[in-house]
Order: sequence, then C-alpha cells, then structure tokens
Amino acid sequence: MEQKQFKLYGYRWVVLSVVMFINLTIQILWISYAPITTQAASYYGVSELYIGFFAMSFMAAFIPLSIPVSWMLDSIGFKPAVSIGVILMGVFGVLRGLAGANYTLAMLCTVGLAIAQPFLLNAWTIVAAKWFAIEERATAVGLITVANLIGTAIGMVVTPIMLSAGVTIAQTQLLFGVIAAVSSALFLLLAKEKPASPPCPPGQDARALMVDGLKHALTVGPFWLYLAVIFVGLGIFNGLTTWIQVIIGPRGFSSEDAGIVGAVFLISGIFGAGILPIFSDRQHKRRRYLLLGVIGAIPGMIGLTFAGNYWLLLISAFVMGFFLVSVSPIGMQYSAEVTYPTPEGTSNGLIQLAGQASVVFVYIMQWLSGFFNNSFTPAMLMSTVLLIVCLFLVSFMKDPSEYALSHKQERSMSQA
Repeated sequence: MEQKQFKLYGYRWVVLSVVMFINLTIQILWISYAPITTQAASYYGVSELYIGFFAMSFMAAFIPLSIPVSWMLDSIGFKPAVSIGVILMGVFGVLRGLAGANYTLAMLCTVGLAIAQPFLLNAWTIVAAKWFAIEERATAVGLITVANLIGTAIGMVVTPIMLSAGVTIAQTQLLFGVIAAVSSALFLLLAKEKPASPPCPPGQDARALMVDGLKHALTVGPFWLYLAVIFVGLGIFNGLTTWIQVIIGPRGFSSEDAGIVGAVFLISGIFGAGILPIFSDRQHKRRRYLLLGVIGAIPGMIGLTFAGNYWLLLISAFVMGFFLVSVSPIGMQYSAEVTYPTPEGTSNGLIQLAGQASVVFVYIMQWLSGFFNNSFTPAMLMSTVLLIVCLFLVSFMKDPSEYALSHKQERSMSQA
C-alpha cells in the first residue's frame, strides 16, 4: 500500500496564532487615531484633515506596494517576507509613541507602518495553504479576519478610554507600539515557513511562478466576479463604519446610539467571519456561502437605512455585519482555489488591493449625500442595489471543482 506523503501538524495553530496577533496589532496602529480625531488635532497642533492622513497613508502605501509585496511573498518565502513587515511594524510602532507631540515625526513613523501592512495582509492565504488542509483553509483565513476586526475594535474603543483616563496620545501610541513589538518578536521566534511535510496530497500545493500566476488569475472569469463583489462589500463596510452616526442621526438616534450600533456591527462581523467559513470548509462549498453572505446582508442594509426603532436598528446591524463580513474569508479561499495554480500571495494581494481601493466608497457616500440635503438615504439605497448586483454576480460563479471541470472540458473541445 502506498503511504501518504502529507500530514497535518498541531504546530499549524501556533503559526496561525502569531499571524493573527501581528494582524491584530497592525489594525490597532492603523485605526487608533480615528476615534480621537478632534483631540489629536489639538494635541499635534494641526487640522483634523492632517489627522485623517494617519489612516489614509495606509491605503496610499498599499496600492503601489501590493503586487511587489506579493511577488516577495511568493519568491523569497512567507516567513522572510512577513518578517520584513513585522520588523518595520515593531520599530516604527514604538518610535511613533516616542515622537511625542511632534506631528512630522509621528507621520513619518506612520508611513513606516503603512509600508509594513501589505506584508501582513497579503500573507493570509499563503499561511492557510502552507499549513492547513484544504478543508480548513477558509476557517484559517476567517480566524485571521476575526483578528483584524478585533484589532480594529480595540483601536476604536480603547484609545478614547485611555485619553479619558488621563493618558496622553503619545503614551497611548507607545503602549500600542510595544504591543506591536511583542507580537513581532513572537512571530520571528515562533513562525515557521512550512511544515516538514505538506498538509495536502501531492499537487494541491504546487503553484506557478508569480508573473505566470498573475497572468493566469486575470484570465479567470469567476475571480474577476469576486473582485467586483469584494470591492462593493468592503466599500459598504468602510462606508458604514465611517458614517454610521450621520446615517442614523437624522432619525433621532444619538452619537452614543451610533457607537453601540457600530460595535454590534463589528462584533457580529467577528462571529460571521469565525462561523460561516467553518461550514464552508466542512462541506467544501464556497459559492453557496458567498450567496448566503450577500443575501443575508441585504435585509440588514434595508434595516439600517429605514429602521426608526432602536432594537430593530441593532438587529439590522447584527444581521448586516454577520453576513457581510463572512464574504471576505470565504471569498479569499475561493479565489485561491479557483485561480490555481496562481500563487496564494498573488490572488490574495489582488483581493486586498481591491479592498483598499474600495475606500472610494466612503467619499462617494459623502459626495452623494451633498445632493440630498446631507441625507445618506440615497447612498444606502445605492449600496442595497449594488448588493443585489453582487447577488447576481455570485450566482454566475462556480465552485472551484466545478470550474476546474468545465475549464478542462472547454480546453479539450478547443483542442479537438
């Protein structure tokens, strides 16, 4: 009897844990100025727009760096490439705290953090592919997504609490920087490139070169459909988290109500990203759970648009977050499978790039509200229509096994 040459190692959970930790801390460093924009502007002696540049610099750096970083991840390996990112994060995270009230120094350190981010975000599906069986990979990506959401929640909630307790902005940033440095050190100490033997049967871990893989990915129709879906999905997510107060405020809800609604939206997203990918892995079905995510998000969006009752608003936020956020980890694994043999870092990098570019949604929503007396209802209705469009796009997608079979048949017919 031929012996299997693949094996799952318990150490995969250690590797996943340190990857989750570094992604959690980079999110804290990214978002931590957003909830204290007014106080930070006063502290640094600049306008609120300049404080917004702290978060926007991450997007500005990600767009040109995503593809080169994906090439590095696929060329020099997962651990060496991510190590570059975590070293940058640890060093500049601490230095930003030591910059005190000097805005220029704090901004320069933020640029260093922004350069680090693509090394961390583009590695998600690579970790899953190198260490996990195909039946566990969406779950692994889902757990990293959960870590990202938790990091965002910590940055949004803890930062104002620290300031209320009398801790200065620089001291708060130094604390976050030290946590980031600890997560970086743990990654450098505990992460390994790959297990002694692959976690899957021979052939499932073989990938093309990055350039060839990039060319191949861009010829895969279902991958383009998912890029459109994730562009809309993350755009709506960013728009809701940014404008939630002005969206529900005209209906008589307070800023405190908006904060709770936003928290429910985020927490339910954590549950969605942690639960639905598990079922997707167990059944090895991607399309049906992508459909479920989009279908479930639509009534949530309608509720957030029109609900005048507070409890109905909270239920809508929970439904919206739970289903919308689950689309991301399941879709990432779907893309890694349907674009085979494109390297995971390449497909992941393109998805993250689409997600970063979707921040234009935030500005489109504000721009559209300007035509309707600062009402966000038209922007919310536009988002609902786009979710319905996404539903049609997902309906045209095929599960990876079905796509591979149909693609093989098409090639056979063209060669006949």
